[in-house]
Order: sequence, then C-alpha cells, then structure tokens
Amino acid sequence: MQAYILINCVTGSESRIISELKELLEIIEINGIWGKYDIFVKVKTSDLNGVEQIIKRLRNHPDITDTFTMHVLYGQGGSIDEDE
Repeated sequence: MQAYILINCVTGSESRIISELKELLEIIEINGIWGKYDIFVKVKTSDLNGVEQIIKRLRNHPDITDTFTMHVLYGQGGSIDEDE
C-alpha cells in the first residue's frame, strides 16, 4: 500500500514533527511545503493496515491539527524514473 498524506500542524512545530516522523520506517519521503498544508508525507507499507496505523498515529500527535490522505491507485501512473 502506498499513500500521500498532507498534514497541517501547530505553527512553529513543523521542523520538530518532520524530525520525529523521519524515524518511521513506513515514511519514505517527507517535506515541509508552502500552501494550504504544512507537511507532505509519502508512505509505503506491505501491510494492508499499515497506512491506517500511520494515519492514526499522525492524528493522535498533539501538534498535528489535520491530515488529508490520498491512497495510490496501482496501475495508473507511477514514478517517471521507476518501474512500479
């Protein structure tokens, strides 16, 4: 399973949250971003419930105020530089 998650957080907590989330093995990419959301996360897991567990963990973080999750549809697109 793969998903992209957009995160809103308490102003000023972005760098600390990014540092904390880098420790999670399922997170394969994380970046601070400008715009409606504060952080972009790319999650990949072999466990069908893995993405759900990550979302629950994010939503329980005291400085994360909102998340928006987009699950990847396999067979439609993929990385330009990878065969998936």
